[in-house]
Amino acid sequence: MINKIALQVNGETRNCAIDTPLPKLLKQLGLNPRLVAVEYNGEILHKQFWETTQMQEGDILEVVTIVGGG
Repeated sequence: MINKIALQVNGETRNCAIDTPLPKLLKQLGLNPRLVAVEYNGEILHKQFWETTQMQEGDILEVVTIVGGG
């Protein structure tokens, strides 16, 4: 049995397994991790820390899609 936790993503409550790595959560949400920036609990999280950042109960994420253009 997988234990689920609740967290906020862009103001909406989402659920995932305990200790889900950030890149896996982004993929579960249908997002391409290469094309987003993430604020994690009020701090911009540099991509070098994404693999070691595991989701915990009550985390708050703001995910912004990077858009290119000219």
